[in-house]
Amino acid sequence: MAQILPSSAELDGGGSAPVYAIAREGVVLKLSGQLRVGDAGPIWKALGAAMAGAKDGKLTLDFSDVSFIDGAIMSLVVQARAQLSERQVTAEIVGDDERTRALVHLYGGDEKAVRRKRRKAEGFIEQVGRATAAALGELRGVISFFGSMVASVAGVIKKPSSGNVAEIPSLVERAGADAVPIILLLNFLLGFVMGFQAARQLETYGASIYVADLVGISVTRELAPLMTAIIVCGRSGAAFAAELGTMRVSEEIDALRTMGFGPVRYLVLPRTIALLIVVPILTLLGDLIGIVGGLVVAVTSLRLTPIAYLNETRLAVTARDVESGLVKSAVFAVAIGLIACQQGFATSGGAQGVGRRTTSTVVTSLFAIVLIDAVFTVFYRVVGI
Repeated sequence: MAQILPSSAELDGGGSAPVYAIAREGVVLKLSGQLRVGDAGPIWKALGAAMAGAKDGKLTLDFSDVSFIDGAIMSLVVQARAQLSERQVTAEIVGDDERTRALVHLYGGDEKAVRRKRRKAEGFIEQVGRATAAALGELRGVISFFGSMVASVAGVIKKPSSGNVAEIPSLVERAGADAVPIILLLNFLLGFVMGFQAARQLETYGASIYVADLVGISVTRELAPLMTAIIVCGRSGAAFAAELGTMRVSEEIDALRTMGFGPVRYLVLPRTIALLIVVPILTLLGDLIGIVGGLVVAVTSLRLTPIAYLNETRLAVTARDVESGLVKSAVFAVAIGLIACQQGFATSGGAQGVGRRTTSTVVTSLFAIVLIDAVFTVFYRVVGI
């Protein structure tokens, strides 16, 4: 049973003769007349009806009476053919003239339709292999970056003017001076909380004065360096990674190489040196304000005098305690700077890559900080510091 569809002019109420007619006889769809982009809607509807009726594995598209067809209609025909191939229905175009055949070839309509293969779920072994390959590739990048860093340090020592020293003061201000308020606040709260946690137990045994020992030693040796490094990691480390990552994806680093500037000397060394300067200073400020936090607890909750608390702190905390914390903080600073810059240099994939590397910087830096802290703790215990 044949079905004739009106032209787009008739659908709009124009009443003119049909520009095209579509006849459907079984699994044969016959197109005729001039097929233009304005008739795409009715033609797609007719194609959909023909596709729904093609249940015997084959649909023939007859172009023998087509006098003109443009690219938009041909793209619809090719799309319909692709959808039919996914349902294992063969769509064949017949009766096309030389011009139509060229257009069919241009849109890939004469190519053999291949059913899209269903993607298989990745197996456990494949996932492990892919993750291992990615980890090895990342390790290779880290080693390569470290080698470039060593070579750049040697070059700067030989020629100091190549190290972009002029940028260090602004980086010190960004990474150090701007971070002072948050460092002071968090370390004060840290000493305050530690004092409160120990106050009840110490007061029970009549040893309230030893809150000064507990707060002073723990803050100077462990908590102030660790908390300062964590804050710098989340604040300055992430910022450095994002900056260098953006420069990487926008090809600014490649431009520096083209102009003869060593990217490691010009970008990495100033940031690492700036952190090496500011992190120990911030740690020292954290030591002082953490002891003040414990002092507040001692005066308000344990009824100790400020003089007694400070004298006990002076007796308990030695220069070696402060120095051990400052050495830790210096190593933390170098680790944060190198990790942040390496992740920034390894960025790819546009804005998404920048975000991914920034997150990776924070996670990797935190892991490195904890690991380094554990190594220092064991080392200090072994040597008796």
